Amino acid sequence: MTLTVEVPTELSARVPAEQRGPGLGRDAVRLLVSRGTEVSHHAFRELPGLLRAGDLLVVNTSATVAAAVDGRVGHARVVVHFSTRGDDGRWAVELREPSGDGSTRARAGGPAGTEVRLAGGARLVLEEPLSARGERLWWARVSGAGVPGLLRERGRPIRYAYTDRDQPLSAYQTVFALPSGDGTGSAEMPSAARPFTARLVTELVSRGVWFAPIALDTGVASAEAHEPPYPERFSVPEASARLVNAVRAGGGRVVAVGTTTVRAVESAAGPDGVVRARAGWTDLVVTPERGVRVVDGLLTGLHEPQASHLLMLAAVAGRAAVERGYAAAVRGRYLWHEFGDVHLLLPAEDLTESIA
Repeated sequence: MTLTVEVPTELSARVPAEQRGPGLGRDAVRLLVSRGTEVSHHAFRELPGLLRAGDLLVVNTSATVAAAVDGRVGHARVVVHFSTRGDDGRWAVELREPSGDGSTRARAGGPAGTEVRLAGGARLVLEEPLSARGERLWWARVSGAGVPGLLRERGRPIRYAYTDRDQPLSAYQTVFALPSGDGTGSAEMPSAARPFTARLVTELVSRGVWFAPIALDTGVASAEAHEPPYPERFSVPEASARLVNAVRAGGGRVVAVGTTTVRAVESAAGPDGVVRARAGWTDLVVTPERGVRVVDGLLTGLHEPQASHLLMLAAVAGRAAVERGYAAAVRGRYLWHEFGDVHLLLPAEDLTESIA
């Protein structure tokens, strides 16, 4: 699915919301709400008034890791983006070229056998492409250091050229993030949850909104490439599965916070729509043809008009709702990307209800 809208470059969010002016917090972003093809505009702090008691927000607790590490291939400088650890100890990685502004740009992958000397004396060898779809990501083995320790000591958060400068790792953690015991996590922030604050979560709970934690470790999603997501590791715990099923049985709405959350909870749902505890790898790509079995609504960032994530949005809300919402976002000068504004897609049948 490709949208016809054009997003001007000046609508890229270049710094986090809290750095745009004195006294601002993470929740100082705008919220576009789509109900069917009806669109309304809000501040993110108004979210509690847009949900109902008995609704459930499913949130991703995966913590972001400092996944970018400097290296050299021969005499050429490269930046390695560590994406995902495989079950066999290898890592899926992307090699990129450093730019003069501190960001990186796409680089041809491979060939097999390419050796990268990493900061701190570790070495990485590319073995094979991760997928037959292309050679952007490769499976690689690292020697001379453990990767989680290497990322802690030598890594920095992945940054793309539309941002103004490097940010500390704390800027890429959400209020729901929980560090893993083995030092792994998400290569890129599950950014839909970034505007949440502890105060907003407390207000939502006080209004009767439930929260169900899941975990999905996101891999790299280069802004230059719009291929479907690669397999990712996820976990839906028993308590969260039961809560999702109870809310659906009681007439509440299941609203996923982020496309990663949709992928995880839909991977744990059977054809009967019942969610069961599950952990492992998911290669699920949610499309309008596949549809959704559990999720009623989605809170997400604004994606590029060519992004594969738009298929998931259309599966949740319908293509017309996505097209109408994105046209309104461009007209309204909403901000894109991980530090930008957010979009709440709710079922069309809610049109009969007033928006608080």
